[in-house]
Amino acid sequence: MNRKVPVIGIIGLFLTVTSAIGFLGWYAASQRIDNLESQISELERKEKHATVLRSVSAQMEEIAYEQKAISDEKREEAFQQTRLANEMRERSEIERQHAITAQNSALVSERKALEAYGQAESQRQIAEHQRIQAEFSKSVADTLSYVALSRSLGSLAIAQSMSGNQEIADLLCYASYLYTMRYKADVNNPVVFQALTLCSESKKEWPEHDAPISCISTYTKSNSWVTVSTYGEILQHEMKGNSLKSKLIFKDSRFDFRHVYTDSDCKNIYAVSRHGYLFTKTPKGENIIPVPNMSHPFSIQTFTDGTLLIVGEDAIAEFNMASNTITATKKLDFKAVTAGRFDYSPLLFDNNGKMYIIRTLDKIVTKKVPVSGHVTAFASSKNQNYEIYGMDNGLIYIIDKHQKLHRLVGHQSRISKLKANGYQLYSSSYDGTLNLWMTNSEKIEPMTLFSTNCWIMDFTFDNAKQYLWTGNQRGNLTQMLIATNIMADKLQKKLVRDLTEEEWNYYIGKNVPRESFIKQQ
Repeated sequence: MNRKVPVIGIIGLFLTVTSAIGFLGWYAASQRIDNLESQISELERKEKHATVLRSVSAQMEEIAYEQKAISDEKREEAFQQTRLANEMRERSEIERQHAITAQNSALVSERKALEAYGQAESQRQIAEHQRIQAEFSKSVADTLSYVALSRSLGSLAIAQSMSGNQEIADLLCYASYLYTMRYKADVNNPVVFQALTLCSESKKEWPEHDAPISCISTYTKSNSWVTVSTYGEILQHEMKGNSLKSKLIFKDSRFDFRHVYTDSDCKNIYAVSRHGYLFTKTPKGENIIPVPNMSHPFSIQTFTDGTLLIVGEDAIAEFNMASNTITATKKLDFKAVTAGRFDYSPLLFDNNGKMYIIRTLDKIVTKKVPVSGHVTAFASSKNQNYEIYGMDNGLIYIIDKHQKLHRLVGHQSRISKLKANGYQLYSSSYDGTLNLWMTNSEKIEPMTLFSTNCWIMDFTFDNAKQYLWTGNQRGNLTQMLIATNIMADKLQKKLVRDLTEEEWNYYIGKNVPRESFIKQQ
């Protein structure tokens, strides 16, 4: 019994081990079978996939063959296109070469055409220049011819007027003016100007004073003048139409008046007498004021502050117009002989070649006169920067802005007055002439505007500078029109007829087109 138990145990253990081993074998076989089935399944799947891939590959191969066929066709087509392109390029290159050749030919032709055009244009310009020169030469010739004709007509007009043939003189004078203006010649030429003066009757004279008119003063607010004489006369004048209206302000033969000053509206009149007195006329009345400590007063000048400077041969005095009194006097260490204005200040000259600019009574600037001789008149032009000196021997000197000295010869005796208006210089003299000088001319020569047989003591302009007023040694006051356009207008209004054909041919010439001079209404 005891021996059966171990055997049974061993058998049981053996059976258990055998069962376990059998189970493990079965399990392992089962796992191998599962693995094999899984592998078979995977292989079947791969086989199916491979079959699909083979099918796709076969299709792709077919597509590839088709693509290759298409590619071959395209390649062949591209080859053909390349061949055609090369042929086109070759033809294009040939055409380009032809185009370049044609362009070069065109450029050569263009250059030749331009050369031909340039030659033609040059010839045209030469012809045009020659035409312009011919026209200019003709114009110059015509201008010179008509200018010469205008001056000839001016001389004939003067001669006819002097002979009493005023009707013909007027026609010839107007023709002279017309051709002068039309051909832009100098209307201030002596012959043309004097003919205009004579024929337009532009000069009028009035015997207003009993003695020489020593000074004329114009006041700016009306067309009026104040004149004084060496016989103690003070007159106020005003033009009313063609008539001169004169009013006696003062008369006393004991006074030798040498200079007069008026303010802008002539409310105040100041006249200085060589005998040592100052006449004043203000709204408050008239006064005769002695000028002490001064010999022979002869001029009245103004300071910039509005006070007056009385100038004598040996002294100067300051006069206050507000108080009507002499406020200060200063003795001079020289003899003053001429007075004027320079740089807005009074200017004095002596007979020793010195000039004195009076800034105040205590500030006097002394300079050497830049010309030799005795100065009797002075003028300056701020616009042109001129200094002008008139001498006792009739010479006039101009020092221009470049300090160049001009010597003007035209008067025969003492220069009594100088006045500058831009480039125009007016001068009067004891030789009885009043001259105009154009200082911008290359050669400055005189043109006589007015002439009389006695001394011209003073002159001035009206406000519009259309008329000149002169006072002479005989006491005559003369008005002279100097505006040539107004003279010509007055002259044309006088014309009552035109020149006949016979007169035209005789005086002007058959080659000059005939025209009417009468003013058209």
